[in-house]
Amino acid sequence: MKNLQDLFEHEIKDLYSAEKQLIEALPKMVQAASDKKLQDAFSSHLEETKTQFERIQEICDELGVNPGNTKCDAMEGLIEECEGMIKEEAQKDVKDAGLIACAQRVEHYEISGYGTAVRFAKELGHTAIAKKLQTTLDEEYDADNKLDKLAEGRLNKKALV
Repeated sequence: MKNLQDLFEHEIKDLYSAEKQLIEALPKMVQAASDKKLQDAFSSHLEETKTQFERIQEICDELGVNPGNTKCDAMEGLIEECEGMIKEEAQKDVKDAGLIACAQRVEHYEISGYGTAVRFAKELGHTAIAKKLQTTLDEEYDADNKLDKLAEGRLNKKALV
């Protein structure tokens, strides 16, 4: 990498890989959740993630970037943690609380990645791309907030018993 543009393109490839991996992981989380509202939240985020993946593909096309075989190691690790929780022998409410914790780690990683990409895009004068990235960043914040409300509103309390 020689400059900010190269670093930006690296970040875009990383986000592409992260979204691709998440599309494969979220159906497992839907199945593992026992709470209907949590299942719905994961299902809804799966559909949103598919749209985000399409958006990042468009950005790659606009930049002339081929994501190739780039692999986001961080997302791979986060998903492994989620899979560990899925396999955990736990009471259903405790598992649901654990799944939320795992999902929020994923969201926080995405928030960090998209936040960085938005800043880089703005610095580089990629205004339209920055807006697309900001749309995804806003969606990630919303997903995180929905998970917060589920956890704080009832699921963590159910796991106390």
